[in-house]
Formats: sequence, C-alpha cells, structure tokens
Amino acid sequence: MQVPEKHIGYYQKYAAVTHKTLNKPTFQSFVKWVLTRENIQRQKITRVEVMMFPTRNERGNWLAGTISRKGEIHLYPKRKESCLRLMREFERDKVFFYIKARAMAALIHELLHLKYAGDENTVRQKTEKYLHTFIRNKYGQDTETCCILKILFNAESIAC
Repeated sequence: MQVPEKHIGYYQKYAAVTHKTLNKPTFQSFVKWVLTRENIQRQKITRVEVMMFPTRNERGNWLAGTISRKGEIHLYPKRKESCLRLMREFERDKVFFYIKARAMAALIHELLHLKYAGDENTVRQKTEKYLHTFIRNKYGQDTETCCILKILFNAESIAC
C-alpha cells in the first residue's frame, strides 16, 4: 500500500501504541493463560511483528493480522480514515481504547488459529470471549467500553 508521507506519523504512533499495549505485563500474563487454557504450545509461535502500514488480503479486505505456517504473526494497523471516522463519534481516549483492543484481539485471534486453523467461526467466537473477559477484568464494563467492543466485533452478543 502506498501511504502518503503526511500519514507516516500517524502510522508510527499507531505502531508504538500497539507495541506498548501488547507488551504490558498484564496482557502478557493473560496471553500465557489463554495459551495454557487452549493447550497451544508456545514454541509454535516464532515471531510477532507489529507492521507499520495496513494491508489487504487477496480478496481486497483490510487485515488486522495474519499468521504463517511458520508461526510468524503480523499485526496491521487500522487505516487512518477509519480512525478519523471513530474520532468524530467518540472522544480521543475511546479511540485509543479501540486501537488497543483491536491489537489485543488481533493477537489473540491469530494465536487461536494455531489450534483452530480451519474453523474461523470458533476463532472469532473465542477471540471475542477472551478479549471481553480481559477487558471486563482490567477496565470494567461501562457503556462506552461495551460500545467500542461492539464496533470492534460488529457484535450484538456483547452484553452491556
């Protein structure tokens, strides 16, 4: 994807927020718990990379993450235009919460693909369940948090 030079600062900041979020000890502990609970061997994960720019899959859809057969996970940012739309609807801190939640969800999602490779529905359901558990325990469950999670998962199933 060709990124205008004026957007590079946005993508650098997005990558920094993503990296910082995924490396927080509380989230790292949670990921270890998920791996143990799902009986996913850590050695199947060879690398996790936060990519700087968004990308599309072969069908043209924007990706949040990918995992290779070698166990390499790549996480991609949301396009700047999408975040600007969110900023028109929500306060800045809620948009940052969305970015953080999206990063956590993408990592959990790709990790679950190690066990449920061919079952996208199970991966999506478990991703939503696990992230909701983490968010509820760490941040509580206010109405705006629930709204952000619904946007993230396009879900009606998240109870507020």
